[in-house]
Amino acid sequence: MRWWRVRVAVAALAGMVTAMAGCGAPAGLDGDLTDDWRPAAAAVQFTPKVGDCHVIAGPSSYLTSYQPVDCTRQHLLETFHLGTFTGAVAERETPPPVGSAVLRPAFAECDAKATAFVGGDWRGARLTVQVAPPSPGGWQGGSRWFRCDIFELDTADGGSARRHPDDHPVQHTGSLRNALKGPSPLAFGCLNEDRYGAFEQTACARPHTFEYVGSWTAPDTPYADAGRDEDGVHAKCRALVARYAKVPVDGVLRYRTGTSYLVPAAEAWARGDRGIRCFYWSGGPKVTHSIKGGGTKALPVR
Repeated sequence: MRWWRVRVAVAALAGMVTAMAGCGAPAGLDGDLTDDWRPAAAAVQFTPKVGDCHVIAGPSSYLTSYQPVDCTRQHLLETFHLGTFTGAVAERETPPPVGSAVLRPAFAECDAKATAFVGGDWRGARLTVQVAPPSPGGWQGGSRWFRCDIFELDTADGGSARRHPDDHPVQHTGSLRNALKGPSPLAFGCLNEDRYGAFEQTACARPHTFEYVGSWTAPDTPYADAGRDEDGVHAKCRALVARYAKVPVDGVLRYRTGTSYLVPAAEAWARGDRGIRCFYWSGGPKVTHSIKGGGTKALPVR
């Protein structure tokens, strides 16, 4: 009985196939089931955007941690430029590690773009810059961009060894574009030391002992050696004081001014920042004016 039912089912199926074979294909069909499929779209790699602000600090370029917010809201970082890795770096199997020498040229590009972005010397303000390469997965997928971020620091020391070893971003509202084009609370300007030896900003018309005069680029040495040659560092800072105040660089310059300096924080040094920040130091007595352009009247021989 079971065998018969199978025979009937097979016979019915055979009859159906025969019936279909005797009919033509419906209008509009050519019988080829694959030639009308749309080709799959090409994979599109994730790319960040210039102008995005972020609430997550650190040079993270993973898509899962990319959560940009409107810059009018409180945020920690702002992306101001996107660059492209080329040449031998682009041929690497993995992205350049954060803090590696391979990333130095990218930092140099971000450095220059940051000055243009904020409209002034970003090293002369409570600001710092970082480079964020793609994630390993993004790199394997073909991404060769790098992200330039800028953020505000919590102290005028910028996290130098004078106070603590790392630099810390603080919440900021609004874009930093052109932030230094005019007077800015971010700019170092004139300063005093607090009881812990850390810099505190103040108006130049108020009593103070320090004033930012500029920065110079240190050699690409290990961080531990950055400020080892103190006499050499002070000599270069005195030259910056002379240019800032418009006095000659001569044998009596050291009797006109004292100097102080800041080495970048360890984290900033690892990112590629080699800018030594230089400051005029009054030698102890407080002054109530800026020395900028003041000549020998502002910096008499003492």
